[in-house]
Amino acid sequence: MNDFGDAHLRRWTLHITALLAADAQDQLAWLGNREWDTGSVVEELELLCRVSEELTERGYFEPENQRHLQALGRCLAEIDSARRAGLWDDALTTDPAWSDIRTHARRFLLTTLGDWHQPLPRHFPSHTVHR
Repeated sequence: MNDFGDAHLRRWTLHITALLAADAQDQLAWLGNREWDTGSVVEELELLCRVSEELTERGYFEPENQRHLQALGRCLAEIDSARRAGLWDDALTTDPAWSDIRTHARRFLLTTLGDWHQPLPRHFPSHTVHR
């Protein structure tokens, strides 16, 4: 990947992590009427964690930052297929894994940017993880 692509992926990681770090009610407000499949969201986030490892190797994140994303990735991996079924807005409020994910996302942003309170990203294209 070139520097421009890596910088874009770094920004993308920070935007998505800001969404994951937000309070549940803010996440739900951000989702609005969108019906995102939990399994698709988990798959996208697992990909983000793998990409962030490569970004760390190329110096776009510090190893300390990556540890928090690795912990987030472990939480995602523990979400079994039964818990991946259904809509993400339901999972955000009923599955305790999302509270743990929120905690790891906040730690990542705190060590990376100095504050976990970040603006939520603009809405992603509907084809990204929309059901």
